Amino acid sequence: MKLAIVLFILVLAIVSLVLANIRVVPQSKAFVIERLGTYFATWQTGLHVKIPFIDRIAKIVSLKEQVVDFKPQPVITKDNVTMQIDTVVFYQITDPKLYCYGVENPISAIENLSATTLRNIIGELELDSTLTSRDTINAKIRVILDEATDPWGIKVNRVELKNIIPPREIQDAMEKQMKAERERREAILKAEGEKQSRILVAEGHKESKILEAEAEKQSAILRAEAVKEAKIREAEGEAEAISKVQQATADAIKLLNEANANDSVLRLKAMEAFAKAADGQATKIIIPSEIQGVAGLAEGVIQSVK
Repeated sequence: MKLAIVLFILVLAIVSLVLANIRVVPQSKAFVIERLGTYFATWQTGLHVKIPFIDRIAKIVSLKEQVVDFKPQPVITKDNVTMQIDTVVFYQITDPKLYCYGVENPISAIENLSATTLRNIIGELELDSTLTSRDTINAKIRVILDEATDPWGIKVNRVELKNIIPPREIQDAMEKQMKAERERREAILKAEGEKQSRILVAEGHKESKILEAEAEKQSAILRAEAVKEAKIREAEGEAEAISKVQQATADAIKLLNEANANDSVLRLKAMEAFAKAADGQATKIIIPSEIQGVAGLAEGVIQSVK
């Protein structure tokens, strides 16, 4: 009975020991295994069994991209301005073995390396360049850190300057400068607006004058055409009147010819015409020789009647 209990306890201990040495590596993790104090293997995702008392898990490494925010570091620019800059580093472990055995404290090493690199880069730039060259500074630090951390099994994906904090007096000067710049831009915009307004008003006056001149031109053209039309109609009327008078004279002559009028009748008709002419405002009348005889005859008749 006692032997059975001992065997049961022994079997239970062996099963517990085996189960305790069966490990499941989850996704995006890696286990660094040492055998008798020496690196043996790197377990990736899946089921693994280690030998009790011989193998041990030296380190569990996360393969996800990680972010570390370093505290602000004092740096001095080329123009001797001291400022505080803190950096944020995005990194990922690519080789768990190198990460475990490459450097004693990888995060501390990255922090110190980023601080010294930042001081070297900022020391070559002036204050204004430092404030406007974040992308350039980030790229330079990332390249240097990525190259330096490669033997540690770490890949630096990104480096960002989180805050750049210049001294208080520099901040005050920058605020005054920005205020002056905003006021200058406001004045420029206001002047530009007034200029555009005056230009538009002048163009409006110009356009109005052009339209008025065009209207006067069209009116003058219409008036001239009306006068021309009136004169044409008046001339046509006079021509028509003359034509009618000539036509009436021609008709009268035709009638006289048809009536076989003698010279005496013709002379009397001529006298009637000159009588009508004398009835006007003329002060002198020239009588043709051919009707002078008729005039003398008429005068003799008048004397005899008296």
